[in-house]
This record gives sequence, structure tokens and C-alpha cells, in this order.
Amino acid sequence: MAKIKFKGEGGIFSKIGKRNLLIFSAVLLIGGAVVLNYFLFDTGNKVDYDGSGMTDADPNEDEAPTTDTYFASALLSRDQARDEALAVLQTVLESEDALEETKTQALTDISRIALEIEKEANIESLIRARGFEDCIAVLSGDSASIIVKSDTELLQNHVAQISEIVYEQSGVLPANIKIICK
Repeated sequence: MAKIKFKGEGGIFSKIGKRNLLIFSAVLLIGGAVVLNYFLFDTGNKVDYDGSGMTDADPNEDEAPTTDTYFASALLSRDQARDEALAVLQTVLESEDALEETKTQALTDISRIALEIEKEANIESLIRARGFEDCIAVLSGDSASIIVKSDTELLQNHVAQISEIVYEQSGVLPANIKIICK
């Protein structure tokens, strides 16, 4: 059986190092979670802030069961992706080989994720309070995707209300907010 030689032994990891490999793996996993969230929540039914380009699903379709299932599975997927990212960051924190700088960055990332979770929950609650049956908010840096359940077309005042809520709760500018009607 071939033995992998680590740093100082002249093996494959001598130039890369365990620490750098661990950091690279964490960044790769977090990046994968972000891409997964993008593809799960990007349905193509976008509403621009000015209300143009609004499209909805076929109004003749009976979509109550699929819409409920969609929201439940989307929330589950979002939570699973976050849990995986947090697990990787926790591994970095617990690693004895990680530099203090890396551990500090992991703590910062954990704090950022926790803050995003809180902001998303606030946004979802406030949008539901405005009369929407269901809602999912996904914050990603300086952008946000909001998916709302609505039987009717979103009016301009709905778009403005949702954008205002997102801006007040997260600071994301209305130009960087995607509102999707499901």
C-alpha cells in the first residue's frame, strides 16, 4: 500500500501543506454551497425592481401541492447547505494545524452566516406579515433573492414593499434584489 508523504517528508503535500489543503477544501465547500443555493433558488421568474420582465407560471396549472413542496424543499436545501458550511468552518476552528489567522477568519465567517440567518428570518416574517402566504429570503453578500408565493401577479407596490423590507433588514440595495414569484 502506497503511503502519502506529508510536509517535510518530500511527498506530494510538501509544497501544499495540510493547512493550505484544509483551507482550500473549506473554501471549495462553501463555494459549492453558494452555487447550489443559486441554482436551487433561481427559477427564472424574476421581477426587476422597476417591475419589468415579470413572468409567472402558467395560470391554468393547479400548482398548490408543488408550490408547497417547493418552499419546503427550498428551505431544507438552504439549511443543509448552511449546515455543511458551518461544519467545515467548525473543523477549521478545531484544527490544531490551522493558523490563528485562519481560525479568526473562520470565526468571522461563522458570525456572518449567523447574522445572515437572522436577517433572512426577519425578512421572511415581515414579508409574510404584508400578506404573502409564504416567502424565502436568501442573502448572499451584497445581493438578495426573495421568493414569494402569490396566486396573482406582483404589483409595483408589492415589489416596492418587499424591496423596502429587504433594504431595511439587510442593507442590500434595491438594484441588487431579485424578487421571484412562485
